[in-house]
Amino acid sequence: MISRPVEAADQTQRPNFVFFLVDDLGWADLSCYGSTFHESPNIDALAASGMKFNHAYAACPVCSPTRASIMTGRHPVRVDITDWIPGNRGTGKFLQVEDRDNLALEEVTIAEVLKEAGYQNFFAGKWHLGDEGHYPTDQGFDFNIGGNHAGSPPGGYYAPWKNPTLTAKKDGEYVTERLTEESIKFLETRDQAKPFLLYLSYYNVHTPITPYKKRVEHFREKAAATIEGETPTIPEHEGISRARQDDPSYASMIAAVDQSVGEVLAKLDELKLTDNTVVCFFSDNGGLCTVRRPGPTSNLPLRSGKGWLYEGGVRSPLIVRAPGVTKAGSVSDVPVVSTDFFPTMLELAGLPLQPMLHADGQSLVSLLGGAGEQPERALYWHYPHYHGSTWKPGASIREGDWKLIEFYEYDEVELYNLADDPGEQNDLSTSQPEKTAQLREKLHTWQKEMHAKMPQPNPKYQQPGK
Repeated sequence: MISRPVEAADQTQRPNFVFFLVDDLGWADLSCYGSTFHESPNIDALAASGMKFNHAYAACPVCSPTRASIMTGRHPVRVDITDWIPGNRGTGKFLQVEDRDNLALEEVTIAEVLKEAGYQNFFAGKWHLGDEGHYPTDQGFDFNIGGNHAGSPPGGYYAPWKNPTLTAKKDGEYVTERLTEESIKFLETRDQAKPFLLYLSYYNVHTPITPYKKRVEHFREKAAATIEGETPTIPEHEGISRARQDDPSYASMIAAVDQSVGEVLAKLDELKLTDNTVVCFFSDNGGLCTVRRPGPTSNLPLRSGKGWLYEGGVRSPLIVRAPGVTKAGSVSDVPVVSTDFFPTMLELAGLPLQPMLHADGQSLVSLLGGAGEQPERALYWHYPHYHGSTWKPGASIREGDWKLIEFYEYDEVELYNLADDPGEQNDLSTSQPEKTAQLREKLHTWQKEMHAKMPQPNPKYQQPGK
């Protein structure tokens, strides 16, 4: 079990960390979060052995900014990565906001702090925080298997792929299986004198949606037996949202992740590491639901998905199992965010918090231990970019149960009470003008304090139809 208090713990007593990060996995994509079509027995078992969070948020509705926030404990605005790398070049009423195409080497990552404390750090999978010179091994990791500049698996999910940091062993090899094998190999061959961080960052379930051949037939048969009629859809501004989980290929990709999680956790058991290993499971943003045609998943009852600041775009599944801290089967409804991992891991490791580094995160250790509360705070999202999901520049704030979204392109604002309306269907901005003005001003003040880059008018913009 994890020793507490741990201030004086030597390296061999510090807990290990296994961090599973899934790409584009939706809040409702797992059985333990309510899915009846997708199947995730190993992840469900992890949830039953630890704490499941119902209001965990990515710091951005797209990948690279959230990944940077996990690594640094800093808001995407603060590290100047506010869009996926390299981002969309589209414009409309506003010009493209330029941001960084890599995580600055000057930023201090959780891997660097843990390494300084004696940890051995292993990274496998999707990095998407910079090209060569800004790889995981330049940011505190001792090993990098498959991490590079790409946002989707270079060359596809099956070998022969074109990944500059992962050579295939044979044609037809599946990248998720390979990353799992490499992770297990690390567990078996690591320096046993050191605690470790194993960061397994899946390319699944990012597009291109590619069937996992070993499982897809099962879901095709399941769909044929249980689902009737055409997939329902929901209009969302200029996009279309999928309104039912019924894609066998997508379901098979989730099954591949679940199988991988199960294999890694089984190896922890086999090596007798489970009782001193903290396990985190998270997604970098909401599921891809809304595009110009329906995306591969549905985030219902949440609205919309990846790329959007509605709940479906920023709320993610989160499970944490910290032996000796979390209670099996516990559930939290407290809002938490991806910047919180950095200080949480420091405290669990018995290392001093460094608020000058993880400036936008809060340690969740007391919450994990069952305290049920966190200091009150507002959560902010700044996404001033155009995105392929048909999202257009905007920003949002959540304070308590209130959520405000500002849409710059439409010069509109929407207000929701998430306690009464988790699906964000009842816009209260007109009926609650004081709350709307209060939250809007608070959002603007935060943007000014953070020196957030705001979209500038496009002089070439013409109103549609004119």
